[in-house]
Formats: sequence, structure tokens, C-alpha cells
Amino acid sequence: MITATATATELQNNFGRYLNLVMSGQEIVVTKNGREVGRFIPKDAAVSYLTDSLTGILKGNAELDEAKSERLKEKYEAVD
Repeated sequence: MITATATATELQNNFGRYLNLVMSGQEIVVTKNGREVGRFIPKDAAVSYLTDSLTGILKGNAELDEAKSERLKEKYEAVD
């Protein structure tokens, strides 16, 4: 994925230009005072990022309901 960098002020002043870049599949890194503060990314990349970030939460072939039940027990079961 091609990435561009823009300051927050530059992004604000040229939003249409950066919106077109994102719509064409590019990612924009937004900086303020020289530090990265966010990213402007295409919708498909956002969905992919969220899906990838959840990978590995369920261990093995666990079923979602089983995993939920197990985590609730761990969280709310009284400690002896």
C-alpha cells in the first residue's frame, strides 16, 4: 500500500486532494508537531485491519459461544 504523509494543517487545507488519494487506495499518515497522530485509510483497509487485529483471540477450534462463556466465568466467577 502506498503511503503519503501530511500534517494535520495540510490535510485540513487540502482535504479534497487527500480524500482522492485515499479513494484511490492510498493511506495517509497524519502528523502534528512532527508526531504521527492518525491515519486516513480506505474503507476496505479499515475492515481488513479490524479483522486482522481480532485474529488469535479464539484459541484452537473454540466455538464463539464456548469462548464467551469461558471468558465470562473467568471474569465474574467468585475467587475462593
